[in-house]
Amino acid sequence: MKQEARISIALVCIVLGFMVAVQFKTTAANPGDLSTLRVQDLTLQLDKVSKERDALAEEVASMREQLKEGSEDQAAEVLRQQLAKANLLAGLEAVKGPGVVVTLADSAQPLQPGENPNLYLVHDEDLLKVVNELRAAGAEAVCINEQRLVATSEIRCAGTTILVNTTKIAPPFVIKAIGDPAVLESSLHIKGGWLETLEIWGIKSQVQRVETVEVPAYRGSLAFRYAQPVSTKGTAN
Repeated sequence: MKQEARISIALVCIVLGFMVAVQFKTTAANPGDLSTLRVQDLTLQLDKVSKERDALAEEVASMREQLKEGSEDQAAEVLRQQLAKANLLAGLEAVKGPGVVVTLADSAQPLQPGENPNLYLVHDEDLLKVVNELRAAGAEAVCINEQRLVATSEIRCAGTTILVNTTKIAPPFVIKAIGDPAVLESSLHIKGGWLETLEIWGIKSQVQRVETVEVPAYRGSLAFRYAQPVSTKGTAN
């Protein structure tokens, strides 16, 4: 409830109490005069005081209801804020911010006799290692070919294709990450990093700093069949 409403309720209660006290004091101080007052006058005064009392009581009740509604509104707003934060952390909200865009493509080098062609292709392991380097550098949100990565995401090979969130993706592979652009870029260009290893096989890579990059929300399933929350009731802190 707003501070103004609390003050109003307090003032109404004070006024109501003051009126009752004054009426009681006046009646007690002049008991002899009651016999001289006409019954009609007493009836009118009683009716007037009763109406004023009822009006004040209704106002107090109304303000108490406003107080209740205000508290419920505040509680609902807190819950909305907590839900929004949880959705953000879970990757269920599209986000944007500064970061980097990393592009990987299969090697265009001609295959030499006897060489393994798989060495010149981008694999699920390559994407996973690049993503891990970005996360270790503080990336707050990451996607590969518009597939948002969350706690339950997988990057795996299925035959000749790569699956991310059970969705097939194909080269070129575009990884978007939100975070400090300079730190993210440095983590990928570190000496002995995975991009340097890929260059040996002619895997093309490009890292671009951007002021604003958009990472979409996760759209897959988040159902848990076996995992249950652990109750903290009665647990000592």
